[in-house]
Amino acid sequence: MQFHPLLTTGVVLWILTHLFPAFMPSARGRVIKRIGEPAYKGLFSLLILASLAMIVFGWRQAAPSGLYATPPELTIPAIVLVVLGIALTVAASLPTRLRRVIRHPQLTGVLFWATGHLLLNGDSRALILFGGMALWSVLAIAGSNRRDGAWQRPTQPPLVREALLFTVAVVVVTGLVAIHPWLSGVSITGYFGR
Repeated sequence: MQFHPLLTTGVVLWILTHLFPAFMPSARGRVIKRIGEPAYKGLFSLLILASLAMIVFGWRQAAPSGLYATPPELTIPAIVLVVLGIALTVAASLPTRLRRVIRHPQLTGVLFWATGHLLLNGDSRALILFGGMALWSVLAIAGSNRRDGAWQRPTQPPLVREALLFTVAVVVVTGLVAIHPWLSGVSITGYFGR
């Protein structure tokens, strides 16, 4: 399997930066005490932006090599997983009933999104990016649960919030479909012609 250094470095940086506060809260506290909260947040944001830039440019530079076949029968289920993943990610920032069922909607959404992409793409760069993101989401859920203790379910919001979730999710999915060819070099409609 090809290593794809820039892409791999970006994924590893993303994972380590995000897992640091979940698995090393005392070390995070010491860093904040030493440099201050604003500087810590700035450094955290800088590392995340750097990892995203490396991921995007690393993906576009990488010449993928095939690792496994992706059956055409899985195209629709995989795309449903991706759309559900995006909806869950949107739900993470909205007070919806979904948050009473799923403790970590954003991380669960990333897991769905990554799994859907792994079912659609059987090449080396996909395994690095989406396999790495799936691994991160599982570790982050475990680390967050350990750090935060027992789950306190939020209060149940009005049903109208679900309509808001659906509307925002549709807008986000539509936008992502539009920019997907620029981000990845692959048009989503190409998956349906397989």
